[in-house]
Amino acid sequence: MTTIATFLAVNIDCAEPRRLAEFYAAVFGYEIQYAEETYAGIGDGTMTIYFQQNHDRKPAAWPGPDKQFHLDVRVPDVETAVRDYLELGATKPEFQPGNGAWVVLADPEGHLFCVCPARD
Repeated sequence: MTTIATFLAVNIDCAEPRRLAEFYAAVFGYEIQYAEETYAGIGDGTMTIYFQQNHDRKPAAWPGPDKQFHLDVRVPDVETAVRDYLELGATKPEFQPGNGAWVVLADPEGHLFCVCPARD
């Protein structure tokens, strides 16, 4: 039998952990649990996201084969959420798959995330 693990957190490499923690804390409504120059963490008591400083990280080109992961978020109103996230510092790449069913954005350091509509 395979040992069953409990998901603890995801760590995201970035140049400015505190800045990225502030961005995602606003996106998810999470609290900043820890923040210093080289490491920061946010969470809601169930899910935790850590941000680890890595000055050598380079954003993957989009579209392209170097993307290693992306986040998907579900929101009640995609258009409003996209506007809010752009005001927080996200950018909207020109290439948008999905025929408008969702919107691809990049966080302030170029990590991609998809803004998806709520399920009915």
